[in-house]
Amino acid sequence: MDDVDGWAIDADLSFAPLQALGWDAEWLPWRTPAADWDSFHAVYIAAPWDYPQDPAGFMRVLEAIDRSTAVLLNDLSLVRWTMAKTYLRDIEVRGGDIVPSSWYEGFTADMPDAFFAAAKADRVIVKPVVSTNATDTFLLSATTDAGTASVLRDTFRERAFVVQPFIENIQSEGEYSLFFFGNRYSHGILKTPKPEDFRVQEEHGSAIVPVEPEAALLHTAARILTLVSPAPVYARCDFVRGPDGRFLLMELELIEPSMYLRMHADAPRRFAAALDHYVRARLQRH
Repeated sequence: MDDVDGWAIDADLSFAPLQALGWDAEWLPWRTPAADWDSFHAVYIAAPWDYPQDPAGFMRVLEAIDRSTAVLLNDLSLVRWTMAKTYLRDIEVRGGDIVPSSWYEGFTADMPDAFFAAAKADRVIVKPVVSTNATDTFLLSATTDAGTASVLRDTFRERAFVVQPFIENIQSEGEYSLFFFGNRYSHGILKTPKPEDFRVQEEHGSAIVPVEPEAALLHTAARILTLVSPAPVYARCDFVRGPDGRFLLMELELIEPSMYLRMHADAPRRFAAALDHYVRARLQRH
């Protein structure tokens, strides 16, 4: 992003291990006009978290990178697929367990009652299909007042969105994120919202701690990644424990996830090794 004030970004922790593998790394805002992508061997999509403001413009930049001699990672096909949260429908069709989701193309005043009926829940989450950092995300209770309905109408009048039951374990246990580099598990964290909140991003005050995932969670995450093709160079899998104890996929982050490299001493080296292996193999083929 052009302006990173207030954002927690640690992708630069990979710079030193990349340098040890023979690479020079630098930041380049995605809105940089007339960037010479041919001057780079590879472009890693690190933290352009403002792209939902202009997803079409962002995609044009990625397409320009993909046409250049630089290796884009993750692969452009994965970026296209996961830019809208509708990819979760594909994951579900392929056999993955996701948070139950209902999909809408735009908001009308009579919708809120239907949200709770479809979700079979007293509280639901409403969020855009293209978004980052919980922007324009709402937690609704069964009685939606006129003011909230007006905000929802203004936010989603011509904007696709998804409605999900609010999983209570988000507040009591938290959301797990597992990180895979080169299809190998690297590290995991647990994000717990601050009291009276539901958002797990650190920019919203959540508590974040490293964890060793239980076997069922690690197995679930690894299986989710078998449903993805081509295999991503890096992936963050976000899960919440459902009411029946199963781990449900919240998000599969393949575009620009925060990797929380600072949460594990070996994570920066593991990421650098995965990037190095992938890019060198791609360059040798071309």
